[in-house]
Amino acid sequence: MDTYSGVLWIIGLLGAVFMIGILRRHVEIIINFVLRGVLGLFMIYFANYVLSPFMPEVCVGYNPFTFLTSGFLGFSGVLMMYGVQFYMQIGYF
Repeated sequence: MDTYSGVLWIIGLLGAVFMIGILRRHVEIIINFVLRGVLGLFMIYFANYVLSPFMPEVCVGYNPFTFLTSGFLGFSGVLMMYGVQFYMQIGYF
């Protein structure tokens, strides 16, 4: 990691701590969102691991969109992303 990316990480973390301090009443909502997003990415990782030998074209990627979707919608968001990916790969879309 070079110095520039290290400085950006520190600024990002300080900004996150500052925002949590401002939104002290809404900390539970923010923590819930982040935990659902992280758990959603873990679910995607393990689902990709299980599905890749059978259907490698249905695997969902890891990106900010998948984090936000699983953070807002939880488990149903992860299922929705796999449903959309499956629908696109079978040729109807």
